Amino acid sequence: MQINFDSEKPIFIQIAEGIEDAVLTGAFEEDSQIPSITDFSVNYKINPATALKGINILVDEGIIYKKRGVGMFVAQGAKEKLKEKRKDAFFDNYIKSMLSEAKRLGLTKKDIIDMLYKEEI
Repeated sequence: MQINFDSEKPIFIQIAEGIEDAVLTGAFEEDSQIPSITDFSVNYKINPATALKGINILVDEGIIYKKRGVGMFVAQGAKEKLKEKRKDAFFDNYIKSMLSEAKRLGLTKKDIIDMLYKEEI
């Protein structure tokens, strides 16, 4: 996980997204323990409160859960929740604007599909 201190994106959001990415790629498996708040703050040279704020976002979303006195763990079903969350965000952030532009250009569904097939995923 990389933290970009020059980014306009807040550090706590970068922490949350970095953990999400690790869950999606399998680096953090479901029911596995994630690094502690102290680990995050030491490794990335950030305030522990900043790391906690990022992790608490994921706790609130049911991606991470706390075991009192033990640490933080990836919840069962976290990967699927994250896929749905990211899929919805992808639609809202990219597809809607693409379709609006396609409409302005008078493109048909077939035109868009043909364009999509020009590039491999």
